[in-house]
Amino acid sequence: MKIVLLDAITFGDTNLSGLDRFGEVKVYDKTTTDQTLARIQDTDVVVTNKVVITKEMMQKCKNLKLICIAATGMNNVDLESAKELGIAVKNVSGYSTDSVIQHTFSMLFYLMGSSRYYDESVRDGTYSHSGVFTDVSRPFFELKGKKWGIIGLGEIGRGVAKVVSCFGSNVCYYSTSGKNNNAEYESVTLELLLSSCDIITIHAPLNNQTNNLLDYKQLSLCKEGAIVLNLGRGGIINENAVTKLVDEKNIYFGLDVFAKEPLPSESPLLGVKNKERLYMTPHIAWTSVEARDELIAGVIKNIAESF
Repeated sequence: MKIVLLDAITFGDTNLSGLDRFGEVKVYDKTTTDQTLARIQDTDVVVTNKVVITKEMMQKCKNLKLICIAATGMNNVDLESAKELGIAVKNVSGYSTDSVIQHTFSMLFYLMGSSRYYDESVRDGTYSHSGVFTDVSRPFFELKGKKWGIIGLGEIGRGVAKVVSCFGSNVCYYSTSGKNNNAEYESVTLELLLSSCDIITIHAPLNNQTNNLLDYKQLSLCKEGAIVLNLGRGGIINENAVTKLVDEKNIYFGLDVFAKEPLPSESPLLGVKNKERLYMTPHIAWTSVEARDELIAGVIKNIAESF
């Protein structure tokens, strides 16, 4: 059997040797659109995280039997055409839930605790020359008693809610599909969630209901001092709106995902004045060592069950 991995760089240093038992394995760190067809044309199994596989490509791959998507989202493969051509497509779900939950709180505490400011005040000598044993120039607050709003109460959203409850915060949620009814937490309108919550976290998929869900008008509803974290998909929150509001209002944003990835060097997000109100990470919430190990184990399982 011939197997090809198209964007192995997204797995980092994860051990891929478990794939060797299936046959010949070719590994490419990155694959461009122009390179894709040549690399998959003679293979039996394709493993892709984000590389797009089109109908036209699949039609020219006479040996292709299985496409393993090393992710949960499957929008990079033409699923309908794959079915028509008799090519199985399998993804991996649930592998990164704990990793994303953990990164949610990592982002929160960085912003909430003014971590950038306090770290720099020690490193640049400000603290050393202050003559005072403590520095309370930047206030930070406790989670206890705060109102936390979750947009998208799926598996990750529910996991966040459970941890939030341990801190003594009050949880409410907005269902982006309108179908989620969870008796454990209060369901509210999007407008009420935005205007009343101290912390807002996004854990929803990108679809017709969530695309540009939070634009300038919606985000302007957020109260002073609110923290908004996006760990869902970049297109859910309008990046131009974030850029404006960071400099106009006392609102803090944490973004792990972007409308275009990697983030373009000309993105207005990189030019905000109030940098302490914006914390950005390069789509890493899903990438704990344990999550990546579980992801590859899921890919191996999908291959084993298919042949």
